[in-house]
Parts: sequence; C-alpha cells; structure tokens
Amino acid sequence: MFASQISKNIMKLQSLLAAVAFLIPLLSIFPHVVADLDSDRQALLEFANSVPHIRKLNWNLALPICYSWAGVTCNKDGTRVIAIHLPAVGLFGPIPANSIGKLDALKVLSLRANYLNGSLPSDLLSIPSLQSVYLQHNNFSGDIPVSLSPRLGVLDLSFNSFTGKIPTTIKSLSRLSVLNLQFNSLTGEIPSLDTLKLNLLNLSYNMLNGSVPNSLQKFPLSSFVGNSRLCGTPLISCSLNSPSPSPAADSLSPPERPKTVTSKKLSTGTIIAIAVVASSLIFLLVLVISFCCLKKKVSDNTSTIKEKVALANGGRSEKTEDFGSGVPDAEKNKLVFFEGCAYSFNLEDLLRASAEVLGKGSYGTAYKAVLDEATIVVVKRLREVGAAKKEFEQHMEIVGRVGRHPNIVPLRAYYYSKDEKLLVTEYMPAGSLSAALHGNRGIGRTPLDWDTRLKISLGAAKGIAHIHTEGGVKFTHGNIKSSNVLLTRDQDGCISDFGLTPLMNYIPFKYRCAGYRAPEVIETRKGTQKSDVYSFGVLLLEMLTAKSPIPLSGHDEVVDLPRWVRSVVREEWTAEVFDVELLKYQNIEEEMVQMLQIGLACVAKVPDMRPSMGQVVRMIEEIRQPQGETRPSSEDSRSKDSNAHP
Repeated sequence: MFASQISKNIMKLQSLLAAVAFLIPLLSIFPHVVADLDSDRQALLEFANSVPHIRKLNWNLALPICYSWAGVTCNKDGTRVIAIHLPAVGLFGPIPANSIGKLDALKVLSLRANYLNGSLPSDLLSIPSLQSVYLQHNNFSGDIPVSLSPRLGVLDLSFNSFTGKIPTTIKSLSRLSVLNLQFNSLTGEIPSLDTLKLNLLNLSYNMLNGSVPNSLQKFPLSSFVGNSRLCGTPLISCSLNSPSPSPAADSLSPPERPKTVTSKKLSTGTIIAIAVVASSLIFLLVLVISFCCLKKKVSDNTSTIKEKVALANGGRSEKTEDFGSGVPDAEKNKLVFFEGCAYSFNLEDLLRASAEVLGKGSYGTAYKAVLDEATIVVVKRLREVGAAKKEFEQHMEIVGRVGRHPNIVPLRAYYYSKDEKLLVTEYMPAGSLSAALHGNRGIGRTPLDWDTRLKISLGAAKGIAHIHTEGGVKFTHGNIKSSNVLLTRDQDGCISDFGLTPLMNYIPFKYRCAGYRAPEVIETRKGTQKSDVYSFGVLLLEMLTAKSPIPLSGHDEVVDLPRWVRSVVREEWTAEVFDVELLKYQNIEEEMVQMLQIGLACVAKVPDMRPSMGQVVRMIEEIRQPQGETRPSSEDSRSKDSNAHP
C-alpha cells in the first residue's frame, strides 16, 4: 500500500517537472513578464545610456521617475511607466533591444521628430499594452516588425526609410483606427484591411504596386498618391494601362492621311500661339505672387505679435522663423525649462500646436496649447516687457525658484528674444475663481458653496504668503485678482501670473485692474507686500459679495468694493453684503462674518494697519478650528434644505 502511494507521488512529481520543463521555453518566447517600477527605471536608463541625445533628459536616480523625469508618465498609483513623450529632443542612433521593449505596461510611445535610425527592435511594437505609437520624422530603416501589439489604435511610422512589405499582421489589429506609413520605401501589394475600423489611412509616396483593396477604396486620393505602380479607385483604373500602338493606325486609307497632316500643321501653329499667351500669363502670375509674398514678408517683419502665424485660434504655421527675427539661428528654438520640468518640446512644437485664446490681460495674451498626445500647457505671450535679456533671465530664475509650492501655478519654461517673450505654465482645466464667481449666473448654474470658497481663499493666501516669504521682503506678486486665482481639480486655489510686474514697462492703471490696487500704489506706482495684502482683501470681498471690482463682459455693475462694504457694515446691514447664493446655506453666517472682518482688515487705508499674508493664512485657518468638526457642511445644509422643501 505504501509502495503504491509512493509510486503515485513519484508520478505527480514527474508530471510537475514536465510542466515546468514545458514552461521554461515559453518564458523566452514571451519576454514581457510582470515587472515593477524599478525594472521600468532600469529599462529607461539602458535606453538613455545607449542613445545619444542633445537635450538633457534629467533622468537621475536621485529624482522620482514619475514626477521629475522628462517625458515620462506613470499610472495613477505611480507604480508603472505608461507613457513616454520625447519629441524633438535630438535622439541619435538606433533604439537598442531590451530597453524600451521591457516596459510591459507602456501605452503611449512618442519619439517623433528625432534622428533615430536603424531597424526597430522586434520587442518594441509588440509590447502587449501598447496603444499609440508616434515614430514619424526619423530615419528608421529595414522591415516593419511583424509582431504588433493587439491593442494598437494609432501607428504612425511616416517620414522614415522603412522597406519591405506592409506586414499582413496589421489585419489582426481590431482596434487600429490610425495607420500612417507615408513617405517610406515600402514595396509589394497593400494587404486587405477589411477587418479594421480605420478612420485615417495614409500610404502615399511609397513604392507599392497592385490594386487598392476594395475595403480601402473609401479613402481619398491623398491616401495613395505617389505610388506609380498602384492602381484602382481612387487612383486610375487598373484596366487603363499604357496602351500599345493601335493596329488601326496602320490601316488608314490614303485619302485620310493628307487630312491628318494638314490638321497637324494647323494645330501646331495654334499650339505655338497658345504657348506664347500662356507664357505671358504665367509671367504675370509669378510677378503677382512675388509681390504678394514680398508684401506679406514686410508685414510679418514689422509685427511683434503674430497671432495668425503661431498660436492664435488654433493656427498651425510652419514659419518658425517669424518668431524672434532678431535672434541668432542657434537660439531660435531654445526654450529654457525650469528644474524638475518633465515636459519635452521646443518652440517649433508650440508653433504647430492647436491653440485657443484663454484671455487677454494687462501683461499679455494667454493661450491653451495642445502639443502632444497628452500634453496641454498655457503659453503666455508677454507684451510691454522692458527688461533686457540678462535681467529677464535672472528674474526668471528667481520666479522659478520661488514658485515651487502647491498653491502656485507651476512655471515650466520661458523663451526670450528680441521680438517674443513667452512663458509656459501648467494648464488648469477647472478655470479661474473669476469664472466660477461671475460666469453663467443664470438657470442651470452650479454655484460655489461656502466650503469651496473657504478652501480656495485659504489656498490662494498660502500661495501669496509663500511668495512673500521665499522671495524676500521686496518680492511681491503685483497683480492679484480673481482671474489670477486658478482652481485645481480638487477646487483648491493656486496663484498665477506672479513676479512679472518688475519686468514690465509702465502700463496705465486703467488697464491694470485698478479695482484691486491699493491707494498708495495708484499714487506711487510702486507695489509692496502690503499692497499685495490689500489686493487679496479686495479678492476676499469679491468672493463674499460676488461683486466684481473691475468691468466684466456682460456685467455693467462695477463698484469700489472696500468703500461699498464699509458703508453697508457701517449701517449695520452686514447681511446685505453677502452673495445671495450663499444665503441658502445654514450655519455659516458666523464664518462669513469672520471672513468679512479679515477682508476689511486687509483693505485698511494705512498700509501698516494691514496684517501680513502669514497672519492672514492663520486667521482663515482659525475660522474652522472652534467648530469645524461639529458644523454641518454646505452639502449637508443643501441636502437638508431640499428635504424640507420638496
């Protein structure tokens, strides 16, 4: 009996060993095994060490990979690398195998507009999680790898030197919506891709032959042009090949031949006359075009803000030379990135980005620019800058250092030339406090509740206090207003647009939000930290009353907020100052009165009577301390009201 049991155990062990022996070869076939952030870091370092690059990537073991490494994006948990965006950073040479191909959680790979060459390693496009590939404008050669990720939705290998046939394995990519292979040297026939749901296809300017498959004939001519041996809709019909000389031409009757000769002589004279007229017309057309181009060039050179050329209304101009015409060529695309910035783009990318105007302020125009597949920034084009280049750069170093705080909108890069001064900052999709307070106050509006307003004001106060502390006693913001308080996704307040006042020429105060300015600033034109406190006090009163101290589009009402609030409080009508949208919340009257007192203290007429921003932060924090744990929230109060009044 025991011998039988031992025999069974031996048989089980032999089966287990056989299974292990079977799995070992499979590990070499499937190299994308489960990995972690450390293995991702090592794979990226192997890539960076093997591929020379002009731009510094800032990939340092001492820095957190998910927050400081240029062009690297991690998942929400910060446990894996899911995207690489390194366009136009000057990468040279081939991509080594067993580097990027080891990132088995990678979803997006963008290495476009570099100088990469050689064959693509087989492990690169076969990463199982890979969804979008952007390798256009390089010099890759050899065959396109046949092993492709089944999750691929975008594959852009255009403007390279790939040879060989289009892999038939593309037919199995059920998620593929964009396939761009234009300007390569691909040969052979186009595989039938009827199983794909392609939205964009471009196979133009290759060496493909045969006929266009029926499933692809819905795409326009531009998808196939430049393939001389390709035929079929939308190209010429495959039945209309170059005809051979017709036998009927030799069987013409004698009477017909003289007629043909005569008509040929007449047509030759006509052709000569037409050619003379056409040449004259072409010459005149060239003169007109040359005159228009010259006129446009003169117009462009005399303009300092070329919104139609670059970032206005989503323009996509290629004319990067129009920016900074007085700058040496070596500096035309030189964006200066601040330490810790993970973005990777240049001025040309900004010019080509789709963009929309976010607003025009006293210091310049702000644009939302969509650069890469997942890169959105705000570009501010400054005007009336009076600082020289060296002074501007030194001041930007200070601004970049001071601006490292959770309640300050991050400044990512800047550009300085004779004609253009640009600032690149983080994009805040939730908008500004001004828009939240004054935008769409009609039916269907979602108002800011008291808890949110309190949180925003505290965050903004912390940001300004940090500027005053880190920048020194002479460092000010100089332009505090509700449109410069931007909101995070968690509805926290962040200060933007700081540190620019010292760089600007004098701008009349009617254009610089005089409603927020302290009385002494209007007289002396010099700001201090105490004048910042005054501006913040006006902002608190604006938040409490929902009245704007400056003209707004669609709003005719403009008041001197400090004066108006003082007059109402003096008559003991304190409740009359508060925004009607706040009055429906219960148990917040005392907190609003405390905030009102803080705002009035900030707008004291004598600067020395105003608190410091550090004191303001502590006073706002103390609003909640006595009863913060027992007072119902605004949401609770709203729910209670809705239950009481169905």
